[in-house]
Amino acid sequence: MDDTLLRARTTVVRMCLVEWAERTAEDLLSNVGTRLIHVRRTFTHAYKLRILEEYDTAPAGEKGALLRREGLYNSSIQLWRKQRDSGELSTSPTVGTTTKKKTPEQIELEQLRREKAKLERDNARMSKKLTQTEAAMEILGKAHALLEIVSESADSENS
Repeated sequence: MDDTLLRARTTVVRMCLVEWAERTAEDLLSNVGTRLIHVRRTFTHAYKLRILEEYDTAPAGEKGALLRREGLYNSSIQLWRKQRDSGELSTSPTVGTTTKKKTPEQIELEQLRREKAKLERDNARMSKKLTQTEAAMEILGKAHALLEIVSESADSENS
């Protein structure tokens, strides 16, 4: 039973669910059949930088252990490296996290750009449809002319 309790506690830590952190392992075991709720984790810049530092300084055999311990994937490390190298990651909370409020003119400009893009897509779709319709009408005209010729030749043979 102690091994089962240890596994249940480990599950709580790995899932990083705040709401489950206060539950006891016995409570988790009693709710084995319930549906688990997955919450997407978010990481602070400081955490990302700390993990990158640990990962970069870890010997080759211990990098996988670090990823398993933290519940991360190598793709996260690669993404965080790109962010760090491009300057998106910094330890100060004000850098890169400030968002400017858009002025009414900027909002209207964005709305007009979206509308223009939609109208251009519609125009391209309708132009393609018109081209197809014109081609179909040309084919119908030729078919009609061919039927006229066949009809005239059939009339001349019968007379």
